[in-house]
Order: sequence, then C-alpha cells, then structure tokens
Amino acid sequence: VQLQASGGGLVQAGGSLRLSCTASGRTYGMGWFRQVLGKEREFVASINWTGGRRLHADAVKGRFTIYRDNAKSTVYLEMSTLRPEDTAVYYCAGRRARSDYSSSQIDYDYWGQGTQVTVSS
Repeated sequence: VQLQASGGGLVQAGGSLRLSCTASGRTYGMGWFRQVLGKEREFVASINWTGGRRLHADAVKGRFTIYRDNAKSTVYLEMSTLRPEDTAVYYCAGRRARSDYSSSQIDYDYWGQGTQVTVSS
C-alpha cells in the first residue's frame, strides 16, 4: 500500500490548511505525524477505521481535526489557527491489520512521503 500526502504549503499565522492522504489500498487505523528538522517525529492525530474514534495531540487539540472518507481511501487533517510552531513536514501513516487508532509510530506499517507545512509569523 502506498500513501500519497498532499495539501501542504505556506500560510500566515492564524490561517488554515487541509492535508490529504490517499491510500492505494486498504488501510485501517490512520495517523498524522510531523517532524521538524533535527527533532524527533511527533504524533499529531489518529483515527480508527470507521472514523468514530479519534485522538489528537494536546498541542493541536481544538485546532486540528482528523477525519476520513473510506469511499475515497483518503484521510484528512484539517488545520486551523495555525501557529509558527506548527511548521514541520507532515507525514501520514497507516496500519495494515488493526482498525484502531494509535499515537505510537511503531504501530504503523505504511508511511507517506511527507508534505511541508510552513507557518509564517
């Protein structure tokens, strides 16, 4: 399964972006992570197979929302009230066999190529 992430770009602080991640095959639990150069990749949000259970990191809670459209094999990350500290490469990830969400990177089997999000102050 290949994951294709898109939607990144340059936005001013307070602005919004929507990231998309489309899978070439079936994936179950899906997540978004982000990484700043020189730092460890960190969890952003995750969603289970049905979309009924979601988890967001404290740093983005209330500003970011993960959701999915299984008919389109796509998971989205709606980002609003963006801050300069949200600047990072955002990666989507998928689980091969488990339906639940997870905040742990080791639980994911597939990774997208990353999309750059830059928030200017």
